[in-house]
Amino acid sequence: MNRSDVYVDYPRYDRRRSRRRAAVSTFVALAATAGIGYWAYNALARDDGDDPQVAAATGQLDKFLDAWEAGDAKAAAGLTDTPDNAESLIKSVMTNLEPSKTEITAGTGKREAEGEVKIPFTVKMALSGAGDYKWDSSAKLIKKSGRWTVEFHTPLIHPQMVPGQTLALKSRERAAVLDKNGDELQSASLVGAVDPKTGKGISGLQARYDKQLTGGGGKAQSVVIVERESGRVVKQLTGSGSSAGKPVKTTIDPKVQEAAAEALDGVKKNAAIVAIDPSNGDILAAANMPSGMNRALEGRYPPGSTFKVVTSAALLKQGMRPTDRADCPKFAYVNGQRFENQNQFVLPSGSTFRDAFAKSCNTFFVGARGKLSNTALHDTAQAFGIGGSWDVGTTTYDGSIPVTNSDNDKAASTIGQARLQASPLVMASIAATVKEGEFKQPVLVPEAVKKKYEAPARLDADVVGNLRQMMRATVTYGAGWALKDLPGEPHAKTGTAEFGSDTPPHTHAWMIGYQGDSDIAWSVLLEDGGSGGSDAGPIAAKFLKNLN
Repeated sequence: MNRSDVYVDYPRYDRRRSRRRAAVSTFVALAATAGIGYWAYNALARDDGDDPQVAAATGQLDKFLDAWEAGDAKAAAGLTDTPDNAESLIKSVMTNLEPSKTEITAGTGKREAEGEVKIPFTVKMALSGAGDYKWDSSAKLIKKSGRWTVEFHTPLIHPQMVPGQTLALKSRERAAVLDKNGDELQSASLVGAVDPKTGKGISGLQARYDKQLTGGGGKAQSVVIVERESGRVVKQLTGSGSSAGKPVKTTIDPKVQEAAAEALDGVKKNAAIVAIDPSNGDILAAANMPSGMNRALEGRYPPGSTFKVVTSAALLKQGMRPTDRADCPKFAYVNGQRFENQNQFVLPSGSTFRDAFAKSCNTFFVGARGKLSNTALHDTAQAFGIGGSWDVGTTTYDGSIPVTNSDNDKAASTIGQARLQASPLVMASIAATVKEGEFKQPVLVPEAVKKKYEAPARLDADVVGNLRQMMRATVTYGAGWALKDLPGEPHAKTGTAEFGSDTPPHTHAWMIGYQGDSDIAWSVLLEDGGSGGSDAGPIAAKFLKNLN
């Protein structure tokens, strides 16, 4: 019987098996022409594999193999003497291995007794992560009541299996991603994920260091025999061909990481916290809510008023002092574009530069733009490492502060808007630079860092001193009030960054800062989260409390 009687999409088997049937037909014709008797034909047919019983049994096996090849366990099982057992095992094997391609080829059968034929066959599968796997087996077909049936038993599917076992894929052992203490890192967004089908890292550090973690080379998975009930590996059929993997050690401090993760627990918006050791740039924590996208290190956002740290550094470099008078009206206009303070607040007459910074007065900074050249913000940002290419040991976004191209562009840039972009990592590094007095490139995987980025400029000592004073004032009497009663002498800057085209615009909430009495700088981002002081501030306070 032609295989197309059951499945129509197997032309290669149709041609091969049609040729076999054609040979039999030709031999019958020759035998009849030569006057050879039936007994002689039958004997000759058995000798060269063209026994009618073998041919009929092979045709039935073809149907079984076709169904198995197509993954139709039920149809294949229906051609056996124990359909339930056959269906269960075939389904288990095909589900576990999930081959992208299967080819099963029958060989030449042999009659073992009247009504019994044994036929070898070869199974070849293309397996994701394990490559091509081929094995040989054989089937016995028995003729009962005029019908050929496949005698089913577990070794039919694979000769090295016994009842109660099945085939499966096993991912090769991976080394762990570790924190600074040598324990397994507890941060899903940093560690990343491994594809359960291929055994390859597909995100985060698992992807970046896949070769190191797995030992490199070889196959990501191997074919094994397992117990069906327990899943215990009984025998390994193929090898991965790789050496043992090597752990990836990070700078993450588990205590700081836990404090950051707990501070974000229950937050309904997308959010991130980054913490850095200012003395050496080590990244102590990078937490994301929800986990998945690593917005803490890779996110791109307008920094809003947190960027006023850089703007203030540029103004201080131009000779301004924290005690200089700073007018803070409700509005500031630049070529018809109106800038305003959050909730249109104003500061009283006699307010200072320090006051405008602490309370985050946009109109003062917009009005002070005339003191700055078109390159001033870009050049000052370089002293904070922004815009360089950081070799951190993982993927990061290192910020962009373009040279301003118009008066309006400069006005918006002074308050962290326009075309400015930064990640939470960049903003934590800004705070760390003020704390340390110079830029220290952030690092996550020290052994992978070939050359740390060095800032092409440095901040003057008096500029650093004034920035520290102004960031402390933000906490003691300014917009950073949420940290006012916390120990550790926190310094901070808030930010409310507009984005989108809605009216009124949506805002990201920011707060950055550092502890005066310890080596930790940090940033908090709350996407579409409202106000820096009112919304990011309490999260920052919770984080700092968790550290104690």
